[in-house]
Amino acid sequence: MTIAPTEARNPNTLEIDRLPTLEILRLVNAEDATVAPAVAAVLPDLARAVDVAVEALQTGHRLHYFGAGSSGRMAVLDASELRPTYGVAAGVVVAHLAGGERALVDAVEAAEDDEDAGGAAAGDLTAGDVAFGVTASGGTPFVAGALRAARLRGAHTVLLSANPSAPVAAHADIHLAVDTGPEVVTGSTRMKAGTAQKLVLNALSTAVMVRLGRTYSNLMTDMVATNAKLRVRQVRMLVQATGAPAEACQAALSAAGGEAKVALLTLLSPADVEQARKALRAAGGVVHRALREVS
Repeated sequence: MTIAPTEARNPNTLEIDRLPTLEILRLVNAEDATVAPAVAAVLPDLARAVDVAVEALQTGHRLHYFGAGSSGRMAVLDASELRPTYGVAAGVVVAHLAGGERALVDAVEAAEDDEDAGGAAAGDLTAGDVAFGVTASGGTPFVAGALRAARLRGAHTVLLSANPSAPVAAHADIHLAVDTGPEVVTGSTRMKAGTAQKLVLNALSTAVMVRLGRTYSNLMTDMVATNAKLRVRQVRMLVQATGAPAEACQAALSAAGGEAKVALLTLLSPADVEQARKALRAAGGVVHRALREVS
């Protein structure tokens, strides 16, 4: 019987139940250390996925994640954090979790076996959208149904798995096969496979947002400042970007109605608030391009 690599027994941890605490932790840590190199091996394919997603979002299309269990929860986490971090509008990056919202906090294990539900979840995708499936084993029926339906609608399809021979890859244009191997505890894919998924999703969404101009240098210019900590961060970000005093940055931010990018442009150039807004619109929100417009 052929099994996914994540279901194989790990020869390095056969005695784990007889070890003292520190040795257990050393084993877990040693296995974790193999994850980043496994992710590095798929970076060329990940770059292709980023470029596809950037083109989709630039042309008014959407990025949809599909997953079940811990894989799906990772996808929900990534999608939900893009709105406050980068000011992404609702409905642009969407996560579909097998079993729905209940599965966020309770295990709804049978939901991953429902291929039809995956197809239904992808029912509103259109040509030009991106369907990104996440499954450690590479065989989750919910994800297979979603990617199959997405492809029939003309969407781009990407699969992230921990199985180089993933059956679901038949429905993917790009397969990010992060070969993390057997888990510390056999089949517990919330561990190394889950860590790899978090790394890949972080890298994917961060690179997409940077390419879309949602940062200036490494600063979160599109962050939504909804609490005191984030409002302080906005001012600090302007200080870091311009070298201007905090008081001047706060004044510029207030004059810009809290729009950090607009404030940044007025601090870095002779532009006033309306000129800065116009330049940013013309530059697609990319600060470097807008600076050339007003300088």
